[in-house]
Amino acid sequence: MTYPQMVLFTLLAVMMALMFWGRWRYDLVAFAGLMAAVLLGVVPAEHAFDGFGNPTTLIVALVLIATAGLVRSGAVARLTQVIAGRERGTTGHILTFGMVGGVLSGFMNNIAALAMLMPVDLHAARKARRAAGLTLMPLAFATILGGMLTLIGTPPNLIVSGFRADVLGEPYRMFDFLPVGGAVAATGIAFIALIGWRLLPARLAETGPGQDGPQRRYLGTLVVTPASLDGLRVLSDARAEALKQGVRIIAIQRHGQDVPGKLDDQRIEDGDALVLRADPAALDAFRSTQKLAFPDGRNEPRARPDAEEQHLVECLVPAASELIGRSVQSFGLMNRHDSVLIGLRRRGVALRDALPRQVLESGDMVLLLVPDSRAEELLQATGLLRIDGGILPVNRERHMRRAIALFALAVLATSLGSVSLPIALGCVIVAYVLSGVLSVSELYNHVDWPVIVLLGAMIPLGLALDQTGGTALIASGLAALTQGYPAWLALILLMGATMMLSDVLNNNATTIIAAPVSIRLAEQLQVQPDAFLMGVAVAASCAFLTPIGHQNNTVILGPGNYRFSDYWRMGLPLELIVLAVSVPLLLIVWPL
Repeated sequence: MTYPQMVLFTLLAVMMALMFWGRWRYDLVAFAGLMAAVLLGVVPAEHAFDGFGNPTTLIVALVLIATAGLVRSGAVARLTQVIAGRERGTTGHILTFGMVGGVLSGFMNNIAALAMLMPVDLHAARKARRAAGLTLMPLAFATILGGMLTLIGTPPNLIVSGFRADVLGEPYRMFDFLPVGGAVAATGIAFIALIGWRLLPARLAETGPGQDGPQRRYLGTLVVTPASLDGLRVLSDARAEALKQGVRIIAIQRHGQDVPGKLDDQRIEDGDALVLRADPAALDAFRSTQKLAFPDGRNEPRARPDAEEQHLVECLVPAASELIGRSVQSFGLMNRHDSVLIGLRRRGVALRDALPRQVLESGDMVLLLVPDSRAEELLQATGLLRIDGGILPVNRERHMRRAIALFALAVLATSLGSVSLPIALGCVIVAYVLSGVLSVSELYNHVDWPVIVLLGAMIPLGLALDQTGGTALIASGLAALTQGYPAWLALILLMGATMMLSDVLNNNATTIIAAPVSIRLAEQLQVQPDAFLMGVAVAASCAFLTPIGHQNNTVILGPGNYRFSDYWRMGLPLELIVLAVSVPLLLIVWPL
């Protein structure tokens, strides 16, 4: 093994470990890895930023903006209204939402498709008195599967298309992915709707009287006021009253510190803060009946003045939120929007300590106290997704037909080969701005910049690994393992390894590593590379075993009350089904 190969393998291993750890964002890890590769001499400095000018990176950004026009025109909202119009059983609901989510994901970012459908799914669950956990994971998996339908459905498809253009001189066309991807998506969604959701743990279906399903509990704080003391003097009395309303008092704070000693023996004083575990409705009901006050958002909480009508709003922090990587304190939630963070859940766990200073992550659930007059402004400024589906940016319905026609025209022109994909999408975006579908200021707000940085940083590393012979070395190992066996066995091995990597690593990073390996493996086996490249595209999109493999899995973790171990129950058989369906079709559609 040469020096450049050793350096690159070591760097990639460290980067994978850091991405899996999750302490730092994947785009920061990738960019730091690129800088290290330059300093160590394995990536030439003059080519360090070639990834940001790579057509794949540009196309991903253009796709995000172009599909945002469809959303802002109200086209997607109109569709969600249609499918939400009637009640269905669980199987029928999952099948309907899964098919719609899959089709949407074929033409728009699958994270955006999930974000549009998730509030509708949650509303349907409440209306049907069904636990949201039974349908959210099927919806997330369906939107991931739908990305396999077209070239623009998911970044892994664009990445393998870019590698094909480099090797064979021609990228994949818009619907080259449909024969295999369509069959995989259809089979996968059918499995999810008929069998998969039944494999989820029984606790997700447990409901109590008067509930719509398992309630999300937060660790919140309420402040004692002089009016509260008329009925509450000793904490044991307060705890007894709280339990009657489904609230558990777990601590009492005075001057910002927990009061030591046995809880039931503590006397309550004006200005004390009670730390409670409760769902939003119970928390507010207990506050109201006991004349307690919401905190004002300070580190040492005080009673918040009740100046105008205000509501508890439960929101999800999506991948594109302005709050990602920031605390509500640094964002100015209280000063700019007169709102308070009441509770925070992360990966199914309610957090308590220093909530205003907690750095928010994608998939976090936040419980906010928001004045009525500031709610719409807050959601638009932060990009938070309200779980009950209320107060969304106003869509521009008058532009709906125009937006759909422009996008469809770009897809048609690309499919016929009349114009390249980036040019077609660029023309659509210009037309969106000129016709008022999107404003100039909105263009950059719809780009998922962490993904762009990840691609821009990882592409030079992937090319360096290929140019130094690292990918050929990996391919040689895979070829040696399957020596004397049919080439399709090597394809299964490659796809299985790619799936495993994608379950713990960002799927874009996985594709950048696996795509050149697939090409070198095909060369060593002396077969056509298309089946192997397409196999990588399919496998990299199949991150169903963990909540960290794909952003859609992360986003549903809190709203669905899932645990880390819940994903493999439905995800493992689904990945096996994907392999069973895709491998024979790959060999038929893309003969070796």
